[in-house]
Amino acid sequence: MDRELTLELVRVTEVAALAASQWMGRGRKNEADEAATNAMRAMFDTVAINGTVVIGEGEMDEAPMLYIGEKVGSALSPEVDVAVDPLEGTNILAKGLPNALSVVAIADRGNLLHAPDIYMQKIAVGPRAAGKIHIDDPIEKTLEIVAKANDKRISECTVMILDRPRHQEIIEAVRKAGARVRLIGDGDVGSAIYTAIPETGVDLCLGIGGAPEGVIAAAALKCLGGEMQARLWPEDDEDRARCAKMGITDCSRILYMDDMVKGDDAIFAATGVTDGELLKGVRMLGGDMAETHSLVMRYRNKTIRWIRAVHRLSYKASMVFGSGNKPAL
Repeated sequence: MDRELTLELVRVTEVAALAASQWMGRGRKNEADEAATNAMRAMFDTVAINGTVVIGEGEMDEAPMLYIGEKVGSALSPEVDVAVDPLEGTNILAKGLPNALSVVAIADRGNLLHAPDIYMQKIAVGPRAAGKIHIDDPIEKTLEIVAKANDKRISECTVMILDRPRHQEIIEAVRKAGARVRLIGDGDVGSAIYTAIPETGVDLCLGIGGAPEGVIAAAALKCLGGEMQARLWPEDDEDRARCAKMGITDCSRILYMDDMVKGDDAIFAATGVTDGELLKGVRMLGGDMAETHSLVMRYRNKTIRWIRAVHRLSYKASMVFGSGNKPAL
């Protein structure tokens, strides 16, 4: 993959974030997701890749665009797998809460796990604890390892967990071990990435969330030197059938980084939609201007770029305010 693709992918997440931001706090998550998806799909037509969506908005009969198997890009090469979440945190954005993102990851063809849209058990850590944890270790042991790796006491460690009834046992175990718990309403991708960014203060991410989000987060953590381990978590025979359809016959096996993101290269990009620890959200500056803050990184050269951009919206009106993208005043 050409290094120019790193900046091209930022353009994709920027326009999706700009489109989604028009719906911030309006209580209409479906419209926000549709706006981000429309904008992202339109921008992909300008990117010089021959991409196949392996993680997207759903199956072909569930999503009108950015569906699994859809071709994106404007060129015959390079051939890449594409994983997208045009709006990670639809509920977050609808309520005007922090940490909504637009994210994209790509890798050479065949190198991203085709994860079905089911649950996935996950554990994520930053570079200091990478290679030292195991998904099946007791929480107490994991916290000891993570605390030592980060030169902290367990009482100083923060564990990020989705606020769901299914996690009550995990939450209680973390608290009993003496660590701090930070509950979040949504945001699987961001919460895993936080473990690899010291400034966020997050040391460990645990729990069961979406499998597609897990693969996207694994791509980011690979670029950052962190680690994720995972296991698919089918709830019924229908979920198991979806796994089999994608070539996954053993749902119980542990998925390591190289199972989710193979090869020696991957690119991840994210743009903030609402303010968060990782990125500032879209700021409307007035006078047809808007500001975005993005992060883009590549595994091959380990470069991490933080990008602040100011956009003149009239020059991107067809994407940002495309059909159905703009709220009625």
